[in-house]
Amino acid sequence: MSADTALMPIPGTVDPVPVSRAAVPRADGRTELVGLSKDQIRAALADAGLEPRQAKLRAKQIWHWIYNRGAGDFTRMTDIAKVQHPWLTERFVITRPEVVEAQVSVDGTRKWLLRTHDGHDYEMVFIPDADRGTLCVSSQIGCTLNCTFCHTGTMKLVRNLDPAEIVGQVMLARDALGEWPSQPEGRMLTNIVMMGMGEPLYNFDNVRDALKIVMDGDGLGLSKRRITLSTSGVVPMMARAGAEIGVNLAVSLHAVTKEVRDEIVPINRKYGIEQLLQACADYPGANNARRITFEYVMLKDKNDSDADARELVRLIRHYRLPAKVNLIPFNPWGGAGYECSTPERIRSFSNIVFEGGISAPVRTPRGRDIDAACGQLKTAAERKRKPAVLNDSA
Repeated sequence: MSADTALMPIPGTVDPVPVSRAAVPRADGRTELVGLSKDQIRAALADAGLEPRQAKLRAKQIWHWIYNRGAGDFTRMTDIAKVQHPWLTERFVITRPEVVEAQVSVDGTRKWLLRTHDGHDYEMVFIPDADRGTLCVSSQIGCTLNCTFCHTGTMKLVRNLDPAEIVGQVMLARDALGEWPSQPEGRMLTNIVMMGMGEPLYNFDNVRDALKIVMDGDGLGLSKRRITLSTSGVVPMMARAGAEIGVNLAVSLHAVTKEVRDEIVPINRKYGIEQLLQACADYPGANNARRITFEYVMLKDKNDSDADARELVRLIRHYRLPAKVNLIPFNPWGGAGYECSTPERIRSFSNIVFEGGISAPVRTPRGRDIDAACGQLKTAAERKRKPAVLNDSA
């Protein structure tokens, strides 16, 4: 176990599971303003010595410059007196994650390898389409769920990303797309999916606080209807996610029987399919206009039979779920113990679900050539240590 990992009893496949301590404070001792709420920025300014009225005014100005203008330093803030810039710079920073590598797929998908200020790597992906642009955001460095078809699941969990590191991914994408000043119309980055590295509901507070900034009309200004949070089934946190975050819900289902889901999504051994689907039925705000998305990776001879498709329809109907199913062709990676279902098998599965009255589109793999597709995210540093990772899991 690494030095920056501690054992804490949180809900997981096995209790306790390795969860990191908080991120290491900045070496220069300054306070990061990205990821703080308006009230937290005001409090930080007041604690640093500004009188309350001045702190409130400056907080409002700084918030606008960070999230509407994309400012990365105080000298750009023209409505703050120049004499105050050095005082702010000495005490505070406005940073983005460090970009270690940026790749572009033949299909236009972009992937960034990012590094935290304390030296840990993680990834994010931008997927452009004709009518939308979707940013796939990571919530943890590594993952603790060990889903057997997922490359990220072979990584050790290093630590949770903090709100600055989550919001920073959105800001970096805006930088790359040239989308400052922030504006709701005509921008390429229209949607966010919390489907990158990690399980968002195991980092609930930080994900919630980051998404509040993303959804704030005076902040990054994305509607909650354009944000989807994906979980592998952390049942106790799903109701809180609906109540406190309120974004669209996606569930990594991937199987319809206990035996198969226990194997490929091990959290099923703790929170079974019935518990998970009941939590979906109880999810606040779910209706035919805001359907729950079930993600279902197509694994040859594992979960792709006609009988599996019919059982999927039965389960969705039984729990009266307003749902659609995303069928995801398995994206290969070295050492994976699965193959992708044939196109014919996927088509047959999709047709059965469609005939059951449930939308079941097949997701077109994007970014496979740069390992940016679903289930492929794994940082370059981890790939270099791959033999050791495989030995650990043997």
